Amino acid sequence: MTTIKLNNGIDFPVIGIGTFMLTPNDAENSTREALKMGYRMVDTANAYVNERAVGRGIKASGLKREEVFISTKLWPSEYENPNAVNETLERLGVDYVDLLFIHQPAGNWMAGYRQLEKAYKEGKAKAIGISNFEGKYIEELQTKWEIIPQFIQVEAHPYFTQKELRTTLNKYDIKLMSWYPLGHGDKSLMEEPVFADLGKKYGKTPAQIILRWHTQMGFVVIPGSKNVAHIKDNLDILDFTLTNEEMTKIADLDTNRRYYHRTDAQLEQFAAWKPKFELA
Repeated sequence: MTTIKLNNGIDFPVIGIGTFMLTPNDAENSTREALKMGYRMVDTANAYVNERAVGRGIKASGLKREEVFISTKLWPSEYENPNAVNETLERLGVDYVDLLFIHQPAGNWMAGYRQLEKAYKEGKAKAIGISNFEGKYIEELQTKWEIIPQFIQVEAHPYFTQKELRTTLNKYDIKLMSWYPLGHGDKSLMEEPVFADLGKKYGKTPAQIILRWHTQMGFVVIPGSKNVAHIKDNLDILDFTLTNEEMTKIADLDTNRRYYHRTDAQLEQFAAWKPKFELA
């Protein structure tokens, strides 16, 4: 597995299995099968309500705990819960996670970030991150953080490469983890001629070309699926390298087009909603 080095010296896998919108049963199966075929990172969240299932999948894979990088996120309703980190670890069945995010800039998100910093100092999180903290939110956080985050998780794909945000990330060596890496399944992106041409050259699908673009951009990518064949295909991207010229052609596709548009009203809803966690 190819890795990138974080700003705290940790080597982190460039690709993981995502579990967003997967039922507990599907999350457990996808986690187990992905780890068996060579993945070494799993991404989940309080809000996905499948952390226990991910934990079961990790155990069923037969891998040792230290061989698997676990990424999860605290939901805004948990930011002021002093037991949020310990409860998250309990659901996953582990005594630490490799990466802990706060999920949205909603509610008392600074209290959430202090929880991350505390977990980091106590060894309960080996790295910390912010999810969906773009624009004014990351600007404010820069004035308040004690520990610089290692990651930000945001929408990113060839139509939206986060150029403006990356200026800040490069300043602090914060890595970007992409969600909607394939443009939320947009056919117009998948059918761009450049991906078809490169697919023929390298014997890959357009999706595999796009995922490889992410890793060569220095992004960590977490495509999710419950289809074992798709999970396998998504991992099969590290045996070729796009040239500088090819990366430039893909860069020309950037139209600053995003698929997720969050409103202030949604942030208020996020702060009020509490996940109904799995009981077992």
